[in-house]
Amino acid sequence: VSCSIIGLVRGASFLRFADFGVLHRNELSGTLSGLTRVRRFQQDDAHIFCAPEQIKSEMRGCLEFLKAVYDVFGFSFKLFLSTRPEKFLGEIPVWDKAEQQLTESLNEVGFEWKLNPGDGAFYGPKIDIQLFDALKRPHQCATIQLDFQLPERFNLLFNADTGERRRPVIIHRAILGSVERMMAILTENYGGKWPFWLSPQQVMVIPVAPPFDECPRG
Repeated sequence: VSCSIIGLVRGASFLRFADFGVLHRNELSGTLSGLTRVRRFQQDDAHIFCAPEQIKSEMRGCLEFLKAVYDVFGFSFKLFLSTRPEKFLGEIPVWDKAEQQLTESLNEVGFEWKLNPGDGAFYGPKIDIQLFDALKRPHQCATIQLDFQLPERFNLLFNADTGERRRPVIIHRAILGSVERMMAILTENYGGKWPFWLSPQQVMVIPVAPPFDECPRG
């Protein structure tokens, strides 16, 4: 993923980075499937660098952004809080603090959510989003992850208003997830009957008889 941009945050107190960079994942050949699982894809990757006290407001913004986008497509979704896995980086008190922050953020937003024990990333807990298409089939696309570990390991610091040097927190955010996977899901969801604003061919003029074939071309 494009998380290497964390080197740019040194000295800054609040930053939001977003890009549609090309990513690569060495998937096993037997797991590849159309557009839903590929080795080279693009993702609406975003990284938010903020102070610990800004986590709640930023997480609320991420969740509200998620709902705004999925409402446009007509998707329903479920939220899961994935907590510390068996193999993880960092100290347990830091993980407990991060999980508590996500729990409070989810409760404040008011969305229904479920606990998904032990399924977090190795560097931090995350909010997994499972969306449902027109046939009520579940898909994993979006993810919002809280990361206390990378700022620690890269020794990232910023100058606080008080003059002290503090360590930021990183929020990894993807709403569409893999653009290729999202296109596959949208194609299945709409059954080829795309909304007018999303259709690649919005208007078609059909002549009523052969003598009028030249009219649409004109």
